[in-house]
Amino acid sequence: MVMIRESIVMALDNIRSNKVRSFLTLLGIMIGVMAVITLISTVSGVSGTISSSFSSMGVGTLTVSVSGSDLKSGMTPEDLQVITDLENVDGVVPSISLNGRVSYGNDVQTGISVSGRNAYYFILNEEMIIQGRSLNFIDDDNSSYVCEISQEIVDEFFLGVNPIGETLYVSGLPFTIVGRYEEDSGGGVASIFSGSPAVMIPYTTAMKVNNSTDINSFTVYLKEGADSTEAKQEIEDAMDVLFDFEEDCFTVSSMESIEETMNTMTTMLSSLLAGIASIALLVGGIGIMNMMLTTVTERTGEIGLKKALGAVPGQIQMQFLLESFLLSMIGGLLGVVFGLALSFGLCRMLGTSFVLNVGAIILGVGFSAAVGIIFGWAPARKASRLNPIDALRAV
Repeated sequence: MVMIRESIVMALDNIRSNKVRSFLTLLGIMIGVMAVITLISTVSGVSGTISSSFSSMGVGTLTVSVSGSDLKSGMTPEDLQVITDLENVDGVVPSISLNGRVSYGNDVQTGISVSGRNAYYFILNEEMIIQGRSLNFIDDDNSSYVCEISQEIVDEFFLGVNPIGETLYVSGLPFTIVGRYEEDSGGGVASIFSGSPAVMIPYTTAMKVNNSTDINSFTVYLKEGADSTEAKQEIEDAMDVLFDFEEDCFTVSSMESIEETMNTMTTMLSSLLAGIASIALLVGGIGIMNMMLTTVTERTGEIGLKKALGAVPGQIQMQFLLESFLLSMIGGLLGVVFGLALSFGLCRMLGTSFVLNVGAIILGVGFSAAVGIIFGWAPARKASRLNPIDALRAV
């Protein structure tokens, strides 16, 4: 123990006596550890914020995508009622996209997002209607040519004009504007990726406009307290019956499964980035080896005197190995401090939460310790094997 303590003191003295050279040598290790800590912590913070957003947006919903079979290409309104009547289901919202050609008077716009929804959607999002009325079940049953418009449409066609009661042409057909909404807060996987539509019409009308009897995408809203796994199985069983147990006709997605996939991807991304950043650690290790070889050459006389006074090769090797280890650890600890500070600043700048990733800290410190030992081994071994007589000639 005394020998180790003395070796540590001597190693620190030697590092202090060559401040500039020691700093430049540990700089490589410090940059490598800082890169590993920064990348892993920042990716963890970003992925945590995204996962939290997804969870809050998709709680209590499942999304069903229907590809159909040779005999049945999609869902019908009657099929939707079968899903609505399931024990864990509170309601179903179909989503039918239309050609985005919208016009008012002589003003024509293309590429406008138009979607067919049902009355249940507006019951869920009653607060989104800021003018007029929402679509109702009568509109669905009668396939009425009425529509809801967003602020985007108001800004495009109705600046300074009350849009309620006006006629908006969607895909060349006249629709009476009955309401204006502020934003789509419906949630669900489909709405998250497709964004808010600019115009919404009854879904039955949308099917007529598309000249289709099929519904290929809808969101299922679960009853409060319903287990999503159990509800998913219940829906899949009902869909199997509707599609006569044909395989690959539909997909039921939950936010949990998407979140799980995202977590897997971010973990892989973190590992990849950490692996790339670790290259800097290897470069830093080569710098340590170079410095230690130089140190052994410079201190050949000192090594010869120690051996002449009775020092065994193991003691010489331990002293130089400790010096290499301490040099690497100092760089690693500085890298941890600067890495955490940098990742905290990046998370603040990106508006995400900062996550103190203990695993990244352990990885960075452990890697720097391993680099110090591995790359310091050869110089220490060389010092321990020096012939005392040859070494004393260097005095």
